[in-house]
Amino acid sequence: MRMVVQRVSRAKATVEGRVTGEIGAGLMILLGVGKEDSSGVAAAMSEKASNLRIFEDEQGKMNRSLLDVKGEALVVSQFTLYGDARGQRRPSFISAAPPELAKRLYEEFCEALRGLGVNVGTGIFQAMMSVELVNEGPVTILIDSDKTF
Repeated sequence: MRMVVQRVSRAKATVEGRVTGEIGAGLMILLGVGKEDSSGVAAAMSEKASNLRIFEDEQGKMNRSLLDVKGEALVVSQFTLYGDARGQRRPSFISAAPPELAKRLYEEFCEALRGLGVNVGTGIFQAMMSVELVNEGPVTILIDSDKTF
């Protein structure tokens, strides 16, 4: 599983002119599911995202987590995080999970965040979306469950 985690002051996802998910301060999470991922990976990645210390404390240091600041999360499924363009100009997506598995684990990830007390907004799985956000810092972190980066 791969995530692009961005610290935001606000974010929203829109499908066909309708807002499907909108948050205030918190995290924008683009989530890619790999074909070898499991429920355990989804749970571990939700723990990682919610406890990632990228919010500033009173001294201006990044020492606080999403849970500490009681922030929200907008989670958007993005299989293109598994795009491999190393050998060609057109990315290959053979490492991405098939849609049935990806949808299930995406939903499990969102539910795990909710179980931790996080208000979660979402996009619509497999829909063409417009995503707007205001990245604060800017702070953007890449996380891979296989620790390839």
